[in-house]
Amino acid sequence: MVIIDGTNLLWAIHEARDKSDVADEIQLCRTLERYFALTGEEGEVVFDGAGPPDKSEFGAVGRLGVAFSGFHSDADTVIEEKVAASTAPRRLTVVSSDRRLRQAVSARKASTIKSDQFWSQVLGELRRGRRTTKEPEEKADGLTDGETEQWLDLFGLDD
Repeated sequence: MVIIDGTNLLWAIHEARDKSDVADEIQLCRTLERYFALTGEEGEVVFDGAGPPDKSEFGAVGRLGVAFSGFHSDADTVIEEKVAASTAPRRLTVVSSDRRLRQAVSARKASTIKSDQFWSQVLGELRRGRRTTKEPEEKADGLTDGETEQWLDLFGLDD
């Protein structure tokens, strides 16, 4: 599970040399969903603040959970609490360039990656566009001519 400091990642994206069309939380979530669909991982992005009044666009993002810290907290605190509550923090990766947050989650044995490094990883994976899910080669390659003939014979469809 990858837990992302969304506000920190957006800042890193805007500072990056490799400009992208990601300008807001919704665009970021859509990009991250494509990334997680390709990698087969699951993620959760936490943004500072309450977010937009209408959060319906965040509802259909598949392998990505979206949370907002609210008015009385911040994303760093929410992420720290999630890591502290985890029964398996070693299975967590936290994305943030915030030194204090990285030290806090590292103390719980979660791994960390800086936002700019993670974003480079996301862009690289999206450029490759490959699926890393474990599907049988036969599914991707299709049936051989012999197998096709057998199925046609079985269903009486050979002419």
